[in-house]
Amino acid sequence: MFYFEKEEEKRHLCDSLMLSIAKGILEEEEREREEAKRRYIAETCPPVSMPRTMQELQDLCKEIHRKIDGIDEERYDLEMKVNKANKEVEYNPIKVQDLMGKFKKPVLKKVRMSADAMLKALLGSKHTVNLDLRANLKQVKKEDKDLRDVGDWRKNIEDKSGMDGRKKMFEAEA
Repeated sequence: MFYFEKEEEKRHLCDSLMLSIAKGILEEEEREREEAKRRYIAETCPPVSMPRTMQELQDLCKEIHRKIDGIDEERYDLEMKVNKANKEVEYNPIKVQDLMGKFKKPVLKKVRMSADAMLKALLGSKHTVNLDLRANLKQVKKEDKDLRDVGDWRKNIEDKSGMDGRKKMFEAEA
């Protein structure tokens, strides 16, 4: 028991020392960040002197607009570079796959399912699917009159041959 308690105390002391050192390092980094921020602001943003005349005010506005235009151009250029890099990153896996040559087909599990069950699974239980396509066809009754009129084909040909036959055809149509 006694040995275990000493080990636990040592570990606790070691943990507390590491935490205090880490806290000191974090505070130092924070101070450095604040100092770097102040230096950057002092370098890039000189104190604004309020213009006394209208001409000085217009000059100040023109200068500010010129700087804004420059920053917008830089932002646009950077945005285009980022978009180009994103597209390149997007297409790199495809290029790698093409260079590798063969595409490994995933092993698919064989499933035994009827066509009705498959369509029901795809369309959901709300839709009733019937694969009996003959039931959907329109029923047509055959007319026996046309079949009886055909009769002997030789007689039919003889009637239609010559000018008399053609005249009869046109009269029958009219």
